[in-house]
Amino acid sequence: MSVMTRAAMTRRTMLGAIASSPFWMQSAWAQPNNLKISHQFPRASLAEGDFRDRLCRMFAASVERRTRGGLKFSIHPAASLMAPNAQIGALRSGGLDMALVPLSYAGAEAPEANIGLMPGLVTSYQQGYAWKNAPVGRELTRILNEQGLVVVSWIWQAGGVASRGKPIVHPEDVAGLKVRGGSPEMDRLLLDAGATVASMPSTDIAAAMRDGRLDAALTSSTSLISFRLQGSTRALTTARGGAYWFMFEPLMMSRTVFDRLTKEQQAAVMAVGAELEGFALKAARADDAAVASVYAKSGAQIVDLNAETLRKWQAVARTNAWREYAERSANCARLMELAEQSIAMI
Repeated sequence: MSVMTRAAMTRRTMLGAIASSPFWMQSAWAQPNNLKISHQFPRASLAEGDFRDRLCRMFAASVERRTRGGLKFSIHPAASLMAPNAQIGALRSGGLDMALVPLSYAGAEAPEANIGLMPGLVTSYQQGYAWKNAPVGRELTRILNEQGLVVVSWIWQAGGVASRGKPIVHPEDVAGLKVRGGSPEMDRLLLDAGATVASMPSTDIAAAMRDGRLDAALTSSTSLISFRLQGSTRALTTARGGAYWFMFEPLMMSRTVFDRLTKEQQAAVMAVGAELEGFALKAARADDAAVASVYAKSGAQIVDLNAETLRKWQAVARTNAWREYAERSANCARLMELAEQSIAMI
């Protein structure tokens, strides 16, 4: 064997030993990780604009600071990285690092996710945010973790109805209309009330309203503002007096990515995520009020719901949407049972 061959083998042996050592592996994971955060909402700044993009930017800046540059992030707004409906699947597979996305978009692959947009189940921010530490929230967290998802920030948003015609207040008001609900259970509610439903991500609502493919659409107050639906809207039902449309839209990380981080990095991610929930709540409530002003300036008729009308929508939801969800799987049945218990406790 030549001297050069022996030298090459020695070098390979040494490199292999170094690479397999715990010290080397710890050092490798401690190097900067450049993580991508995807969402479908318009680009904003730290100071103004769609609060969901702002939250992502605040999260990135704070975690980078706390980890002293050990974690770095790039933000990809407006579905610039991938289609909205592809994000959760990519998180689960480890093909995407993080996303702020409606949990119900995972409903086709994981029916349990539709608990996050169940008509009439959550009717206030107090109730929704209480889920995090309640049995229903702990069970949902467990299920999502098993499916490869880590909830970093719990974010709830109330929503309203933009209509090209008459205001949508009572269930019978949607009869004969083409309406976007946002989840299979919301669609079932609308069908039971006499509507024809159209399924699409919120990014497609504006075009569908303009060309007449939709008569009305339910979406969050923030999206009603950001996607500029007021140009096609003659009436707006706000969430100021309560809503039967409350959406769980968390900031999530792929479990594959989360498990790769050091314990210190994981702690920083979860701490910052929890701290930003207060910002999200304040911003969502502000948008519930602001949307009325935005649409009124465009000439839309503004209406609110009250406790009586909310009970009417809830009664329709109980008939089929809640029941059918609970029948989909044992996990769904358990989540619905725990969610209904949370209603009784309020």
